[in-house]
Amino acid sequence: MNLHEYQAKELFRAAGMAVNPGEVATDAEGARALAEKYGGSAVVKAQVHSGGRGKAGGVRLARSAGEAAEHATAILGMEISGLTVEKVLVSPIENIETEAYVGVLVDREGQCPVFMVSAEGGVDIEEVAATHPEAIHRLRVDPRYGLMPHQAYGLASKLYDDPKLVRQGAGVISRLYDVFMDNGASMAEINPLISTTEGVVKAIDAKVSIDDNELFRRTAVAALRDPASESAADARAREAGLSFVKLDGNVGCCVNGAGLAMATMDLVKYYGGEPANFLDIGGSSNPDKVVEALRIITSDPGVKVILFNIFGGITRCDDVALGIVEAVRRIGFDLPLVIRLTGTNEELARGILAEAGLAAVASMDEVVERAVQLAR
Repeated sequence: MNLHEYQAKELFRAAGMAVNPGEVATDAEGARALAEKYGGSAVVKAQVHSGGRGKAGGVRLARSAGEAAEHATAILGMEISGLTVEKVLVSPIENIETEAYVGVLVDREGQCPVFMVSAEGGVDIEEVAATHPEAIHRLRVDPRYGLMPHQAYGLASKLYDDPKLVRQGAGVISRLYDVFMDNGASMAEINPLISTTEGVVKAIDAKVSIDDNELFRRTAVAALRDPASESAADARAREAGLSFVKLDGNVGCCVNGAGLAMATMDLVKYYGGEPANFLDIGGSSNPDKVVEALRIITSDPGVKVILFNIFGGITRCDDVALGIVEAVRRIGFDLPLVIRLTGTNEELARGILAEAGLAAVASMDEVVERAVQLAR
C-alpha cells in the first residue's frame, strides 16, 4: 500500500524528523489560502501514487497566492500515470543549499533492511544508479540490533562535510529507520533531503510503501489507504483477493501460484511476446475469483489474447474451468482464449470446457507459444 506524500510526512513528523510544513487543498481557493498562510510563495504538488510528478507538470512553484490558485486549477483533475489528481499539497518554498537522497528498503537477498544514500539527490535515483553508481552508498542493517548511531553518522558523512549537517543528517536517517520498522514499510525514502542556506537539514519530500502483509495488525496505518488513488483494476483485484500487477504487454495472463506466474511471463518473453500483467488467482479455485480475474484482464484495452496456465494441486482444474465458462457467459468478451489445465480433476475440466466449445492443452510451451502468436 502506497501513502501520499502528505501522509508519509505525518509519519516522519510523528517520529520527530525535521519536515517542511505543508497542508492539503482540494480546490484553488484552498490552495490560495494556504499560500497566503505561508507568505504568498509556495510549492504546489500533486498528491497521486506515481513517480515523475514533476516531469508530468504536477509540481509547480508559485510566487504569489494567486499563482498558487492557478497552479492548483491546472493540477487538479490532471492525469498522471492514469491516476486523476484530486488533491494538492501546498508547502512554503525553502532556501535550498544542497539536495541528497536517503532511502531504506527490504533487501530480500540479505533478508534485512538496506539503506541507500547519495549526495546527488533531487533526481531519479535510478538515473544516478545507471550513470554514477559510485555515487550511491549502501548499508545493510542487522534487524536484531537495528541501526546503530555510528552507522547513521557514517551514512550522513557520505552526504555532508560540515559536522553540524552530519549530526542533523544522522538524526534524520535514524528516524527514517524508525518509521520504516514501526509501520511495517517495504520502502521509505526522502528525495530530496535538503540542507537550507540557514544550515538546517529537513525532508521536503516523502515516499513510503507499506507491506500489505503488515496491514492486518496496523489498523491505524491501514486506515490511510486512499481507494480513489488506486486504478480500478488494482482496487478490484485487492477486493477479490487476487495478486495483480499491471504491465505494458498484450498477453493477458491468469495463473495459479506466484512462481508459475513468473515462469509464465518468462516464457511469454522467451517466445517473443510481452505479458500484460501478473495475475495470480492463488491456491483457491473459486469460480467467482476466476470470473473477477477475467473482468480485470479484459478491462485492459491493450490485451490481445488471454492466456490461462493452471497447474492443479490445491487448485481444482474443474473449478477453474467453471469460472472460465461462467466468465465467457457473463462478460461476453471476443478476445482469443488459450488454456492450459493440468493436475487435479483435469479430465473433468476438459469435459466442462468442451461442452462450452472451448479446449485446453497440457503443454505449457504449446499454450504460451500459441498465445504469443495470437497476440501478434
